[in-house]
Amino acid sequence: MQDPLKTLCEDPLERRWVWMSLFLAVLVGFVLGLYALSSNIHPPSNVETIDSTRLHLTEEFAEDNLGVKQNEDGSLTVTMVAARYGFFPPEIEVPTDTPVKFRMASADVLHGVHAPYTNAATMIVPGYVSEFTTSFPTAGKYSFLCNEYCGLGHDSMWSRLTVVDKSAGGAK
Repeated sequence: MQDPLKTLCEDPLERRWVWMSLFLAVLVGFVLGLYALSSNIHPPSNVETIDSTRLHLTEEFAEDNLGVKQNEDGSLTVTMVAARYGFFPPEIEVPTDTPVKFRMASADVLHGVHAPYTNAATMIVPGYVSEFTTSFPTAGKYSFLCNEYCGLGHDSMWSRLTVVDKSAGGAK
């Protein structure tokens, strides 16, 4: 079999490096795909749009409806709004080892949320509802930090997540 790269480059050493680079690119893609499958990582789905200019007028994201709600199956849904320069509600309390679905929307610009030392993180894009589900195995206090620059007050944009022992009580 003739080397298909021979028409592109005459030097055998250069062809070997090209083949090695292609092999490494395929190998890295395979390893990343295997990791994504084994860790149950999926691309965003359940794309839901919302009018950010009328966010406060919607039923789900109205100020009185924000916070933690218990579902019939025992899981929790946390509804939050990201806006310059804070997350609303500013304090959330959930029990350990309970599935928690976060539904977030931005009232103004692109935001991100990340709770250090947990797997809770997502981007909050204006015009879309961001959603992810997680559970917290360890009780403690965590900060929800904005990890997308959103303006001059970005460094003070945070919210407090308190995870309490399941046997100690429920959610606020």
